[in-house]
Amino acid sequence: MNRSAGRRLTVAALTVIAVTAGATACSSGEGGGSSKAADSGTYAIWDPYPQFDKGSAWAKLLDDCGTKAGVKVKRTAFDTSDLTNKALLAAQQDNSADVLIVDNPVVSTLAEAGVLTTTEDNKLDTSSVEPNLLAAGQADGKTYGTPIGANTLALYYNKAVLKKAGVDIASVKDWKTLTAALEKVDKAGDKGITFSAIGTEEGSFQFLPWLWGSGAQLTELDSTEAVSALSLWNDWLKKGYAPNSVINNTQTTSWQEFASGDYAFAENGTWQLANAEKAGFDYGVIPVPGAKGGNAAAPTGGEFVTIPVQGGTDRYTTSQKLVSCLTSGQNLLDTDTTLSYVAPTGEVQDKQVAGDAKLKPWVDAVKAAKGRTSDDLGTTYPKISEQLWKAVQSALSGSKSPKDALTAAQSAVK
Repeated sequence: MNRSAGRRLTVAALTVIAVTAGATACSSGEGGGSSKAADSGTYAIWDPYPQFDKGSAWAKLLDDCGTKAGVKVKRTAFDTSDLTNKALLAAQQDNSADVLIVDNPVVSTLAEAGVLTTTEDNKLDTSSVEPNLLAAGQADGKTYGTPIGANTLALYYNKAVLKKAGVDIASVKDWKTLTAALEKVDKAGDKGITFSAIGTEEGSFQFLPWLWGSGAQLTELDSTEAVSALSLWNDWLKKGYAPNSVINNTQTTSWQEFASGDYAFAENGTWQLANAEKAGFDYGVIPVPGAKGGNAAAPTGGEFVTIPVQGGTDRYTTSQKLVSCLTSGQNLLDTDTTLSYVAPTGEVQDKQVAGDAKLKPWVDAVKAAKGRTSDDLGTTYPKISEQLWKAVQSALSGSKSPKDALTAAQSAVK
């Protein structure tokens, strides 16, 4: 990569990106910042996992990978949103970390700013990574890093509520059969489905499986297919199959509604698996169905391990060894188990399912998943997402019809 390009931070890159705030499983917390050590034997790794302290398995893995590469690792953990700003500032100061782990939608922002090296530059092997997951870190035919794992959305269901309503989960294969199931649940006196439609990235994140499941694209928000997706949610609210609270629900409050035991379904992510086990009732998971059947593409959460541009290319070989260590074999399996992520490679996904059969629906969902910045949307995605969540809010609040809301959204994007 051209060195001057590495320091040229674009206006888009300096815009605050909010797409990661609620759409991934990462916890927030305090993280101190420190620059990359000048010592050539010390390599700086920045990550968004402040929940893992120095004694954690994650921190020990970083140290082990450093030992194998013959260097000392200096790790700094940041809150997810803070990490992006710190990475951009460090790039301005020619003081980037050697290895940077960031939420996947941020990759395009940093790449456009010239902060990241490509896999062609750093020789990182990504051949075993599932193409749909790798796409979240690609732009203009170039790849920037490799995913450490993925989380996504699916439908949790309460087995007792469905049984009471006489619903066989195997019958839920598309939007028509899902709505029919909700109708039965409603008639049986229970509640249908809860999700997050809040006016933030979380709302867009949760709507995307339905948008993509309709056959719509983010580049054409006012398409007939997109209108059908928003109409589906709108109709559920009108009929009482979904509560009005979804307008303000975060993914956390939506989960709390489902955990009450009153709802048949909840759209939520892999990060709720531990909470699901504590819910006190039998549950199951199915991928979000497409409008006419099959699994809808759900958006991917999770991080990419990247190698920032450095003043000298001599550091890239060791950085590549560190990244390869973190994202290969048993290390990848252990890390994704810790993070409640689905692995980015088929080989490790198979091991996850072999170890826990409950992960199969999530592996299936991830196989059908799609990066929010895929299709070369890059830094255009946050602008589209903002108009999308505004349209969802307008329709579900009753201020506009789904068609008018999405027409306004598309006009605003243009």
